[in-house]
Amino acid sequence: MLDLNKIKKAYERVLGVVHRTPFAYAPILSQMSGYEVYLKKENLQRTGAFKLRGAFNKVASLIENGQTGGVVAASAGNHAQGVAFAAKHFNIEATIVMPESTPLTKIQGVKEFGATVILHGSNYDEAYAYAVTFGKEHNYTFVHPFTDEEVMAGQGTVTLEMFEEVDDLDALVVPVGGGGLIAGMSVASRALKPACKIIGVSSAGAPAMKKSYDAKNAIDTTSVRTIADGIAVRDTSPVTLDYILNNVDAFETVCEDEIASAILFLLERQKVLVEGAGAVGVAALLHNKLDLPKGSKVGIVLSGGNIDVTMLSLIIEKGLMKSARKMKLQVILVDKPGALQDFTGILTDIGANIVQIGYDRTSTDLEFGDAHVSVALETKGVEHQELIRQKLTEGGFSFKEAH
Repeated sequence: MLDLNKIKKAYERVLGVVHRTPFAYAPILSQMSGYEVYLKKENLQRTGAFKLRGAFNKVASLIENGQTGGVVAASAGNHAQGVAFAAKHFNIEATIVMPESTPLTKIQGVKEFGATVILHGSNYDEAYAYAVTFGKEHNYTFVHPFTDEEVMAGQGTVTLEMFEEVDDLDALVVPVGGGGLIAGMSVASRALKPACKIIGVSSAGAPAMKKSYDAKNAIDTTSVRTIADGIAVRDTSPVTLDYILNNVDAFETVCEDEIASAILFLLERQKVLVEGAGAVGVAALLHNKLDLPKGSKVGIVLSGGNIDVTMLSLIIEKGLMKSARKMKLQVILVDKPGALQDFTGILTDIGANIVQIGYDRTSTDLEFGDAHVSVALETKGVEHQELIRQKLTEGGFSFKEAH
């Protein structure tokens, strides 16, 4: 069984290799929530996520036991980079099986550590099944991302660092996918600070562990769909579930819009870049899902920062639209000299900045003599957008908004 001694042993192994990441007070989040909020920035970890802790501890334990053959792992990215890093550190072979949908940045991150990458399956669980088979065929040791005591012990070192810096935390808020992080952290927390509440947070698009927690029995799902690819786990591990049922006080879920808004909030207000999985704890805080007394000291784990830039740009774009800082219009103009100037003049007069414009007079759904203008505007909030609608209507322009 996993215990505090194993976690302390893991900390001895990873010391000097794994970064002791900042555990910093977050004044804006604290003011907004009424809690005293601290952020554990594992997004600044070597390889960009906490997974290095467990992976390195596992590989180090194999080396100590004289197993110097190759290792194989299945991962959407963060565990993969951790295993690849550890294998390179100990100069052993590593093969990583990743889902075919894995972002390019994570694939490249693994290859940079010298590991072989195989893309297989549409999700983690299909990649996992292939990796297990590959390991048996090639006599490689399979390094599981969460159902492994040495891996969980490595993840539990996050708690040790948090308590060393703030020893009177009232609650830990931890992202949950397969459950390895919260299993290790909760075991350490129960041993060191039994009164500290443990709150798990998962994506509503990957609900297996939440459903299992509620039912107190392992329940698998048929599919997952979430921008939080680091916690997109389809099947529940009975091993990690057992630790969660014994140690976790509450379990919340957040939806895709809540995760996206948390990513944007952290980037814009905290100057911190996180991936979807790393944002779920803050998403729960921002959307009032933590049932704690006001003034509680809350430590939230930002588990990783390996977000695909394409996804990030999409989140920023949608966030600007939802917060009324960007507006897209489709306008019908009379196709004659000066019509476009009249339209843009109205926008100029009320301080709407045009960032993109298109002019089409040939579309078959237009009347002869009309033109179709599509325009994207930078705006200054809800009232400014309402003024734009008002002035365009008064100017006789027919328009509709794109969302």
